[in-house]
Amino acid sequence: MKIRYFEDTDTLYIEFRQAEVLESKDLDENTTMDSDRDGDICAITIEHARERTEIPSFSYEQVPA
Repeated sequence: MKIRYFEDTDTLYIEFRQAEVLESKDLDENTTMDSDRDGDICAITIEHARERTEIPSFSYEQVPA
């Protein structure tokens, strides 16, 4: 999983796994979801990330099974 923030365009890109993207679907005018040939989610792109998320504050926590 990779999370990238592009400050120059205020874009947040969350890549869940590397795969060939077959389809990109607009969830709203500023959010796009990419999926592979099996329909599994590969990535999500969020435009205007500063006003829509808590960038640059970021926290990651793995919860034990």
